[in-house]
Amino acid sequence: MAKKLLDFQDVLKEELKNKDFKKFYEEEGRRLALGYKIAKLRQKQGLTQKELAKEIHTSQATIARLEGGDYMGHSLRTLEKVALATGTHLEIQFR
Repeated sequence: MAKKLLDFQDVLKEELKNKDFKKFYEEEGRRLALGYKIAKLRQKQGLTQKELAKEIHTSQATIARLEGGDYMGHSLRTLEKVALATGTHLEIQFR
């Protein structure tokens, strides 16, 4: 009898049963989503990373880290500057 190969969704479903893994997975998802959103806002304004960096008085490398999704040092002030530079409104929520 042939053994069924597991696909990513099967493995993920099994791993998410572990509460520590699930917490880490959800935190990573939030960081990735924030980085993606910053990149999309910047692109919508037609700005390069370097141009956005200049606008908010930081470096291009900092913008790359913000957009990369693996950065954990987001300051409220920096996010406010990104919102201002992209013509958006920053909203923080607790649930």
